[in-house]
Order: sequence, then structure tokens, then C-alpha cells
Amino acid sequence: MRAMERLEVVEARLKATENDFEESKAQHKAAKEAFDEVKAKRFELFDKAFTHIREQISQVYKDLTRSDQYPLGGQAYLDIEEDTDKPYLSGIKYHAMPPLKRFRDMEHLSGGEKTMAALALLFAIHSYQPSPFFVLDEVDAALDNANVEKIKNYIRNHAGPGMQFVVISLKAGLFQDSESLVGVYRDQEVNSSKTLTLDVSFSFPILATPIFPLPL
Repeated sequence: MRAMERLEVVEARLKATENDFEESKAQHKAAKEAFDEVKAKRFELFDKAFTHIREQISQVYKDLTRSDQYPLGGQAYLDIEEDTDKPYLSGIKYHAMPPLKRFRDMEHLSGGEKTMAALALLFAIHSYQPSPFFVLDEVDAALDNANVEKIKNYIRNHAGPGMQFVVISLKAGLFQDSESLVGVYRDQEVNSSKTLTLDVSFSFPILATPIFPLPL
């Protein structure tokens, strides 16, 4: 006798379930579209940055390793480890070959060669969205005088009103052609650090401000 009443209850539950199902489908579709949009945007941003840096790294490394003895400089390039639709998840391989050196993995390079390769990558990345200041904190620690001279020349050639290099170094070869020097020393009387400044501007347009920390 209560079959009709039970049928109405079941039909109401079915209708409610169908409504919930349709609502869930709509939410799933909206979430998938939003995810695909973010995924496409992520790929676009990564590809734009990677393409620029990959094009710049070769020239930057050549500029850093070029000398009178090796006018062509070295070679460097970036590779994506796996060819997928998600290159930002597959990893990036960085190869650098100093002048007259054969190809070998990065871990087999010397300390100075690794420093030059790292600086080349750093400068290439910075060129994508450059900032007005570039701080280098004792990057020449593992470099010989020849490589220090190359770093100095690179800084001098790329410094300007829109890009100021702030260099912290203990080697005169790196900061001797700067526009100004800031020496940091310890005042024994007050037991505190103090600074000395010296304007050593040259006639050519270079905007570089090395910082020279004196021994404490």
C-alpha cells in the first residue's frame, strides 16, 4: 500500500543525485579548463625564458672566456633532458667547454672553470629580466688573474646608467678600474666597522661600484 509513497521518495533522491552529478560535472569541467589554462601559461612563460637564456648563454660565455690568446672563447649551451609537454619538470642540462678543452661533464671542470660557467649562466638569466643593480660577492675567490681580468672587462663593457655592478672583492685586479671604492675597516677604539670612500671615476661611461673589505 505504501509502494507509491516509497517510489516518490526514491524518485526525489534520484533527482537530487542527478542534480549533484550535473553540478559536479560542471565543476570538474571548469576546474579542468582552469588547470589547462594555467598549464599553458606555465609552458609559455617557461619556454619564453628558456629560449632567451639558451640564446644568450653561448654569447655570454664566449665574452667571459675570450682572450687575446683565445679570441673565439669557449662554448656553452643548455638542453632539456626530456622532450615532453612539461619541460619545466624534466630538468635542464648545462654544458660548458672552456677554450681548447674537450667536452666533459660539468663536475669534471676545475674550480675556476666552474665559476666562469656559473657566472655566464647568472648573467644570461639576468639578461632576461634585468635589474638596475647586480651584486657580486667575492665571485673571484677561485679565479686566477687572467680570469679576474676577463670578469673585470665584462663588467666594464656591460655597466651603464641602467645597470650598476656592486662588487665585493679582495683582488685589486677586479676593482682597480671602478668608478668608486668603498673600503670597510674596523675601528679598534669603538670596536665597530667603518668605511672609507674614494672616487676613482674614469672618462669612459662605466657605472660600477666595487666594495673592498679590508682585513679586520
